[in-house]
Amino acid sequence: MQAPPPGPTISAVATSPRTDAHPDDPQVALTVAAVARQLGVAPATLRTWDRRYGLGPSGHAAGSHRRYSAADVDRLRTMRRMTLQGASPAEAARVALAVDRGAAGPAETGVGDRATARREGGGRVVSVPGAGAATRGLSRAAMALDTRAASAIVDEHLQRFGVVPTWDDLLVPVLVGIGARWAQTGTGVDVEHALAEVVMGSLREVVNRQAAPVAVRPVLLACAPEEQHSLPLHALAGALAERRVGSRILGARVPPDALAAAVRRSGPSAVFVWSQLAATGDPSVLAAVPVTRPALRLVAGGSGWGAPLPGQVTATASLAEAVEVVTRAATA
Repeated sequence: MQAPPPGPTISAVATSPRTDAHPDDPQVALTVAAVARQLGVAPATLRTWDRRYGLGPSGHAAGSHRRYSAADVDRLRTMRRMTLQGASPAEAARVALAVDRGAAGPAETGVGDRATARREGGGRVVSVPGAGAATRGLSRAAMALDTRAASAIVDEHLQRFGVVPTWDDLLVPVLVGIGARWAQTGTGVDVEHALAEVVMGSLREVVNRQAAPVAVRPVLLACAPEEQHSLPLHALAGALAERRVGSRILGARVPPDALAAAVRRSGPSAVFVWSQLAATGDPSVLAAVPVTRPALRLVAGGSGWGAPLPGQVTATASLAEAVEVVTRAATA
């Protein structure tokens, strides 16, 4: 799969791993390891989702371990997509468990095979079940590549509700829907890129309107090496600006030595590193951030981080949590 073009993006291409197995094949009965490979997560993550949220395998064969059915895998794909787009694990699990593929067709759930998706219109619309008028309007504008209308919707929502509610309630549902549409049809990267540019521009305006920061030491926001999905950094920068916390975005694919140099040069109060995909979430990147005096708060975001993180790292599960942790560090 080709990488998306340079620039910040939450790519629909990267949100839903594609497999050769047909999702509706009744013979699908997969082990934990097989499902983990398909979804690009660690087996330990699947066991945690089973234990905490009930998203475990429902099949069982005599004398063998429990196996994941096609419906189980679909629920896990929904969980994976939503966490990649910034939803908290608890919220993603709630939505995933609510998906009943026997009762709701692909046009409602955002999952299903491509032929059915075409019959139900999944190739031409973004599925945002249960969404409000603003979210549906943004979905339509995005699909039409009407960036002016999309920008107006995003700007109005930001002004009325602020960054975190706009991200959680308006943007994440549409971005998840774009990811589901790509999974159904293999198309829609142009839609996602256009929407990402709109959102990034609106969030930059929030930062530009920021009053003088309350803290002298800056906050650094960076993507892990090879991580190209930097739109969440702009969301965090905008939310911090509303708190009068200044930040500096280093952007996508920041090499460890470049991050270390930026830390030494700027003396930040906090460093936030984003990893959206499992392939980019190497914890050694965090361990390589230099120790400073006074000490900085090292924060990790995104679902890409794998093995246990270094002890000095604070892991965050949502935009709201990241804002709280970083703000406390910056204003301490």
